[in-house]
Amino acid sequence: MKLHHYLCAFVPLLLAACAEEAPPVTTTTTTTEVTTTGPAPAVVAPAREVVVTEAPPPIRVETQTVAPGPNYVWMKGYWQWDGRRYAWVAGHWVVRPRTTAVYVEGHWAQRGGGWVWIPGHWR
Repeated sequence: MKLHHYLCAFVPLLLAACAEEAPPVTTTTTTTEVTTTGPAPAVVAPAREVVVTEAPPPIRVETQTVAPGPNYVWMKGYWQWDGRRYAWVAGHWVVRPRTTAVYVEGHWAQRGGGWVWIPGHWR
């Protein structure tokens, strides 16, 4: 009899915990980078361009930490459009692909009545 009372009290709590829906995930841009080890140059697939009618917020000021090693480059944070709003992507360290490589920061450009993300790249 006690087991029946416990089950009656516990089962609704379990069902309520399972009923919570996950928030929708929207991806609006896709980039693919393929690097080769031979003499052929790296291939970068073109990304689908998305025009956002809302201007990006001002860039956040971030504190750049100490590099984890001599071959690391700091990539500044930026605002990323998630399909509904801007979300901040924090700055971070990445390994330089070769000693002479220079990273060109990504940026938002005004185009076609809105804003378009121009991804960063190595040159």
